[in-house]
Amino acid sequence: MDDTASDGGSVTRRTYGSSGPVVVLVHGGPGAPGGLAPVCRELADQYRVCEPLQRLSGAEPLTVARHVADLRDTLAESCPGGSAALVGHSWGAMLALACAAEHAHVASSLVLVGCGTFDAASRTLLQSAIERRLTPAVRARLRELPMSISDPDVRLCVTGRLLEDAYSYDLEPHVDETEYHDSRGHRESWQDMLRLQREEVYPARFARIEIPVLMVHGVQDPHPGREICASLRTVIPHLEYVELQRCGHYPWWERQAKQEFFRILRDWLGAGTA
Repeated sequence: MDDTASDGGSVTRRTYGSSGPVVVLVHGGPGAPGGLAPVCRELADQYRVCEPLQRLSGAEPLTVARHVADLRDTLAESCPGGSAALVGHSWGAMLALACAAEHAHVASSLVLVGCGTFDAASRTLLQSAIERRLTPAVRARLRELPMSISDPDVRLCVTGRLLEDAYSYDLEPHVDETEYHDSRGHRESWQDMLRLQREEVYPARFARIEIPVLMVHGVQDPHPGREICASLRTVIPHLEYVELQRCGHYPWWERQAKQEFFRILRDWLGAGTA
């Protein structure tokens, strides 16, 4: 694995593999880079994989447009003169859609893994699913976090760890490889995405996307996959949808779905680069 930086060091890109077509993997969060490292390593035997770690919050508020511009630059520099396959997880899937809608020729295909929500109804279903899965002990721990942890970045990290079971089905033992947590970046980026949805920019603008799009979603993911797919298909009618049984939000960690997830991903990427 190699690390390179661009934009004055504000965006770091990790690369894996030395031969094959280019695949760019976009992490979720927002504000929690590094979580897709296991997927990057798995694909590195066949592909040149680029994993951009989205920029931290700074002097100017982070916006979807800023992230899209960064991702466009990553795609252009990773595959000069061509186009790369783009795989996004959760928030990263939303960002991949936004980038493909604005820049038609930088990506050859899209894979949306555990895609986030684009309307209030889907977010209500998401929150209801999480609430049903929380144990009393986790509820109590979440309530006291603001009093026990003053650092908001650490608090974001601990919150994610506490919610992991609610987002999952049957996880293998694993190490969370998130590099750091940026609570301010998370808040700024997500609030801007919500603003764009209120203004009906998204998902309407995704109607510009003509490249192949695959949505892969765990049945036990609290994000309501079928409802999210339905909202996207109103503007991307060619979107393909595959559900993974016995799988939550992180299929590469799921004991029962991991192999099927990578088979589907490799088949899709292979067909797109054949």
